[in-house]
Amino acid sequence: MIEHFRQITDVPVVLNTSFNDQEPIVETSAHALATFQACDLDALCIGDYLVERA
Repeated sequence: MIEHFRQITDVPVVLNTSFNDQEPIVETSAHALATFQACDLDALCIGDYLVERA
């Protein structure tokens, strides 16, 4: 995955970080969507789906 990302972007790093400050790590799609709605993220990727703010 990292090599594919590097080929596309020329950046050889993929970073995974928590986006739900002061809460447990997101474990379900439903929790990720609820957190996305409550925070200032511009987009959320869940599997093959990309959710963006309107």
